[in-house]
Amino acid sequence: MAATASHRSELAALRARPGAKVLIVGGGINGVATFRYLAMQGVDVALVEHGDYCQGASGASSHMIHGGIRYLENGEFRLVHESVQERNRLLEIAPHYVKPLRTTIPIFSTFSGILSAPMRFLTHRSSTATERGAVLIKAGLVLYDVFAGAVGRNTPWHKFRGAKASLAQLPLLRGDVKYTATYFDASVHNPERLTLDVLRDGLEANPHVRASNYVSLAGFGVDGARLRDELTGEEFDFDADVLVNATGAWVDLTNEAIGVPSHFMGGTKGSHIVLDHRGLLEACGGREIFFEHSDGRIVLIYPLGDRVLVGTTDIDADMDVPARCTDAEAAYFFDLVRHVFPSIEVREEDIVYRFSGVRPLPRHDDTAPGFVSRDYRIERTQLPGDTAMLSLVGGKWTTFRALGETLGKKVLAELGVAPGPTTRNLPIGGGRNYPGTPAALEAWFAARSALAGRRRLEMLLERYGTRADTVLEFIGPDDPTLPASDELSAAELAYLGTHEHLGSLADVFIRRTSLAFRGLVTQELLEQVAEALAPVLGWDQGQAAAQVAECRRVLTEDHGARPALSNA
Repeated sequence: MAATASHRSELAALRARPGAKVLIVGGGINGVATFRYLAMQGVDVALVEHGDYCQGASGASSHMIHGGIRYLENGEFRLVHESVQERNRLLEIAPHYVKPLRTTIPIFSTFSGILSAPMRFLTHRSSTATERGAVLIKAGLVLYDVFAGAVGRNTPWHKFRGAKASLAQLPLLRGDVKYTATYFDASVHNPERLTLDVLRDGLEANPHVRASNYVSLAGFGVDGARLRDELTGEEFDFDADVLVNATGAWVDLTNEAIGVPSHFMGGTKGSHIVLDHRGLLEACGGREIFFEHSDGRIVLIYPLGDRVLVGTTDIDADMDVPARCTDAEAAYFFDLVRHVFPSIEVREEDIVYRFSGVRPLPRHDDTAPGFVSRDYRIERTQLPGDTAMLSLVGGKWTTFRALGETLGKKVLAELGVAPGPTTRNLPIGGGRNYPGTPAALEAWFAARSALAGRRRLEMLLERYGTRADTVLEFIGPDDPTLPASDELSAAELAYLGTHEHLGSLADVFIRRTSLAFRGLVTQELLEQVAEALAPVLGWDQGQAAAQVAECRRVLTEDHGARPALSNA
């Protein structure tokens, strides 16, 4: 893969001063959140990521910020309490990406599951699938609401409805539905961009900190960490007092690579499909349908804009095999749609995107994957010399801010530094001064109407939050979009190439925009974006063509994005 000019400047900063107090390995949301916290504490911290930021499990989530009501059955009360509190907090400090999500559970029995639930709670093992009935779900939602707090709530209390009222709201539900339970969690429509926003907060908070994607940890010795530039293969040494292993499901493989084998992890694979299906979108009635499938798995059907996300599986992962959504998993998703919406047919051609990731779960031996703890812990290992390594085991999207602060405080203790201010109520990136009411939103658009049309402003605000002002200043007024897409311009691509750590063409479509997720990438668009980025990233004609070919391969082979590309 060709190196890029943008990537060179980030990597050059690491090589020019090959050392820091702390080196974080792993640029998923938890590693980046720890980086942000430490940077704001004034610590000289560096972060490297083997691929692109948010490329692993962080970019393969169900796009939910949730308390995890089903974790109550596992007895994970501390995690659920922390999660609902963090959900509420993120609605306040990251309102540009985290939005309230109305969630409905269709229920087909009243008392089912009351006897089997205690056994699941005590043993954490799967048994014969027994449906969870209304009484059990009601008890869980009451506790869930209590954890969310009685005062100062920013989500409503849950509501139960009987069959008639349920079918009036969701007429395509199975006719034998007895109740529905509706409550609010939250969604994150752009998890990759939220990760970048958290990273940028850290970079802007402290002039000494550095971060680079496409850099891996190749080893560790007397001269410190051995880092490898994944775009050129070149290696160099980097010294740090504390090494943080935040590589998620790859923690054990990372530790093995530096000569300190561990057996902390037991990740499970979770896959999703994205559908362009108007009938299913309308059937959802603007809400997530969250339910128990016939095999006992908790699954979801989740409208995102004009697309529908369906997931997820929970299968023990083989870390030697790339995580991809298989045809068998897609067939499972079709079946779960029929389970609650029997009149709706979903076909292979409705899929515009597939994705799969490996959850960074702890080793679980005989525990069924669905009952493995989603909580996190930190393991300490002494490396050669005076370097301490902290390995992060577990962690989930919703708690990234709290986890980053907890892990960051462990790092500060290793350095002998007292912690400073918390990030608890600190707005994230483009969430600062975000227009939170319809009137404020209209005022925001009106104040910028001379710079771009309404559609373009809406897209920029959705993509960057209030950091859209920085982009507008960079691209200038009346910036023309590309012929193949009204969502990107050559000037905005120059901004991405200059400020957002691009290492490949695929980064643009998968992690800097939602174009791939929504099935909107065509061959024409691939070529136009590569042409616009070439002078910014230093690609010659051959390198640009290679980027187009590789991006097409990634989208089709790894993500099943065939319809739009095949019609190009």
